[in-house]
Amino acid sequence: MHPDAPLTRDRILAAAEDVIRRFGPSKATVVDVARALGVSHTSVYKHVSSKAELRDLVVGQWMEATMPPLRTIVAQPGPAPQRLRQLIDALISVKRRRATEDPELFSAFRTLGAEAKSVVLAHIDELIRLVATVIASGVQEGTFRTVDPVATGRAVLIATSKFHHPAHAAEWADPIIDAAYNDVWQLLMSGLSSG
Repeated sequence: MHPDAPLTRDRILAAAEDVIRRFGPSKATVVDVARALGVSHTSVYKHVSSKAELRDLVVGQWMEATMPPLRTIVAQPGPAPQRLRQLIDALISVKRRRATEDPELFSAFRTLGAEAKSVVLAHIDELIRLVATVIASGVQEGTFRTVDPVATGRAVLIATSKFHHPAHAAEWADPIIDAAYNDVWQLLMSGLSSG
C-alpha cells in the first residue's frame, strides 16, 4: 500500500496483522502499528481507541475470514447430515489451512484470542448458531431425532474441538487424526440419527 494513502481502519488492521506476523503478539501496540505505517500514534488513535480495541479488531477480522464458506454451507439445500458433515469438515479445513499457510500468525492469534474474550465468544456463538441451524433442519426433515438444536450444536462443536480448535493445532499432524475424527463423527451421527 502506498505510504501516502489515507489512513483507514482497514489499513491499520493490515499493518497490525503484519506487525504481529513479523514481531509477535506483544508488538501489536498502537505505537508499533503507527511506526510500521510511518504515522504518529495519535493518527492511529483517531481510528482505534486502545491497544485492546486494536487487538480485538485484528482477532475479529481474522475470525470473520473463516466464516463465509461456513455460512454458505448452512444456507445450501440438502440433507442435514451431509450439510452438518460439510460444515464441520470446512471448519477443520480452514483452521488447518491457516495453521499451515501462516504458522506465525496462527500462533499469534492463539495468544491474542485468549485476551479477546468477547470477540472469541461472539465467534463461538455464531458457530453454535450455524451448527444449530443445520441440526434444526435435520429435526424438521426427520433425519435427526428431536433435540434442542442449540445445546446439541454446542455439544457437536465441543466433541469435534480436537480437530478444529487452535489449542489442538500441534495434534493435527498426527497420522491418525482423520481416522479419529471419523470415529467421533460416527458416534455423533449415531446419537443424532432418528432411525
